[in-house]
Amino acid sequence: MRARRLAAPLLLLALASTGVPAASAAPAASVAAHASPFSDGHGLHVVSAEASSPREWHLVVATRQLQRPVRVTILLPRGYDTTSRRYPSLYLFHGTSGGANDWVDSGEARKATRDQPFVVVMPDMGYDSNGGSWFADWADQHTALGRANWETFHIDQLVPWVDANLRTVRARWGRAIAGLSQGGFGSFSYAARHPDMFVSAASFSGAPDIAEDPRAQALGQSLVRAITVGLDGVQPDAIFGDPVARAINWKGHNPASLVTNLADTDLQLWCGNGQPGPYDDPAAPNSGATAIEAAVHESTGYFVQAADAAGVAYAYDDYGPGTHSWPYWARDLRTYLPHLADVVAEHRSRPEAIDYRSVDGTWSQWHWRVVTHRAEAQAWSRLEDASVAGFGYAGSPATVRTPASYGPGRAYRVTYVGGTGPGRVVADARGRLHLRVVPGEAGDLRVSIAR
Repeated sequence: MRARRLAAPLLLLALASTGVPAASAAPAASVAAHASPFSDGHGLHVVSAEASSPREWHLVVATRQLQRPVRVTILLPRGYDTTSRRYPSLYLFHGTSGGANDWVDSGEARKATRDQPFVVVMPDMGYDSNGGSWFADWADQHTALGRANWETFHIDQLVPWVDANLRTVRARWGRAIAGLSQGGFGSFSYAARHPDMFVSAASFSGAPDIAEDPRAQALGQSLVRAITVGLDGVQPDAIFGDPVARAINWKGHNPASLVTNLADTDLQLWCGNGQPGPYDDPAAPNSGATAIEAAVHESTGYFVQAADAAGVAYAYDDYGPGTHSWPYWARDLRTYLPHLADVVAEHRSRPEAIDYRSVDGTWSQWHWRVVTHRAEAQAWSRLEDASVAGFGYAGSPATVRTPASYGPGRAYRVTYVGGTGPGRVVADARGRLHLRVVPGEAGDLRVSIAR
């Protein structure tokens, strides 16, 4: 049976039988000698913090963005307490029906990271090992699960909170994101929506296309709805909205639809084809692990096609036989970490020219800010080849604020092709230009700034 034809009940059965832990084990007794380095801030309240070893912390945090407190597990590099250096960070996500401890309980993360220089942050992405959040601020905030602003929690709160509480590299070149299964979708979605934050993204048996390719749309709707109803226990379109009426919201979080945003991100993908492989017991086949891996293999293939069409580079280990199970993800992580160390060592700088698209009415990337002036809550807008010399813009009328690249108080001459805007702009006190631009009938324009 083709993966995209799996009915929702079969998907739910498969998800429930993949061997993902139903609940994370409680941390070992805390290490009394280690005082907690964690304090409240960035919208997070630390409910509890326990060290199970000098390297391993188990926290519970609360935020107004989520209805309930959630868990965050953190692995520190060996020797963290005896140095003053800053370390790169890796945000590592679990999958459906998992929790913050999954990677240490089942994914061999302690051993894999023992000799690697990373602060590894593993947060919940759902409540109590339920179906998960799909890494979004939910369209419906009034389900039985209450407030569900998961992207805001992970991106706007957790990342700066970690940087404030631990000695991490507080720059893109030292921050990466990865995940398995639904967490692989999340790592690529966050990297595509926030490319100025993560230098590298990895997907281990993820689903990086649930809405772009027409076949991926059918597959994605089946996956998301089966999880939302069967495991989260809420209405099927609570997360992204109706897939027809709110199709743009689905695409606005979908990595394959945002693939051009990833042009300057190191992209790594691993996936099996669902057939039993070297870590599977031929005497005890797992139909659930087979079905889900076949489905995410198809989704990963659609993302790869989108990346190829856009000319976006990636590395994909399509390793053939292998099911949706922990031994493969543990192997993927072991393979990824040395590569990530090499990427971090390059200290990659920001690209000279920025290309970014979004469905949000207001967005900021790479110190550029776009505020659209439109009636629709969501519509595509895009900056292209944006640099100190100017930019292309496509979308509805908008106010574009540049980075602080100009002389404060100095006037600049601005010209337009394909639209209109102010011909003379004075930089603000921080050296930023504010331009209200109106594209012509074609919907896009080119702005040139004379220095």
